[in-house]
Amino acid sequence: ENLVGFSTAQPSLFKYQNLEPCKDMKLLVRDYPPIAKNVLTILVNISSDEEVLKYLAEDDQFLEVLYSRITNAKEENADEMAMLLANLTKHDHLKTLLTLKRDIPKPLSTSPFAIDQLLDLFVKGQEGSYNEKANFDYLCYVFADISKYEEGRKHFLTPREEDENIIPLTKLIVFTEHKSTIRRRGVASTIKNAAFDTDAHAKMLSTDETEGGLNILPYLLLPLM
Repeated sequence: ENLVGFSTAQPSLFKYQNLEPCKDMKLLVRDYPPIAKNVLTILVNISSDEEVLKYLAEDDQFLEVLYSRITNAKEENADEMAMLLANLTKHDHLKTLLTLKRDIPKPLSTSPFAIDQLLDLFVKGQEGSYNEKANFDYLCYVFADISKYEEGRKHFLTPREEDENIIPLTKLIVFTEHKSTIRRRGVASTIKNAAFDTDAHAKMLSTDETEGGLNILPYLLLPLM
């Protein structure tokens, strides 16, 4: 607990001897919840450093620990993990979310893909409805970062066979009027990035949902009004 302050005041301390403290903290995220909470807070604070970011984001084993724990309805530090994942998606390696297959966390999701599972967690987990200790608001920044890539935009705009052919972006646009500023901002950024796929503009504006239209204008105009 006493080390948390140093993660903002002197973050370089955690890079001692080739990031040895970070190596230890990767293990401590599975420790007793109060200890894990402080460790995750430190990792969130220092992961803005490029060297630390690379060290954490390229460790697939560590990422799987985060994925498995955040999708557990009993995880007490799920929101801190959401914040850390939001930071880690600043690294290109996290594009693996789009292709990574893992065990399906039933009944949360029906898809084996990590990105779909996190999206379901964001939707079903708002305001403590999945995990009473978490709201998962910061996951929206994961989606915003992933949608910066062409393959990410295609993912959010393409019907998912693993999820009854639902277009992922339709799960997000309903949050443009959510009371959480974090959710609104992250979702707006995801929509903005998706809109860089100019070939999808007609589909995004179409009101014919039977033909895959997203009817996105009301979700953009109503908050402005």
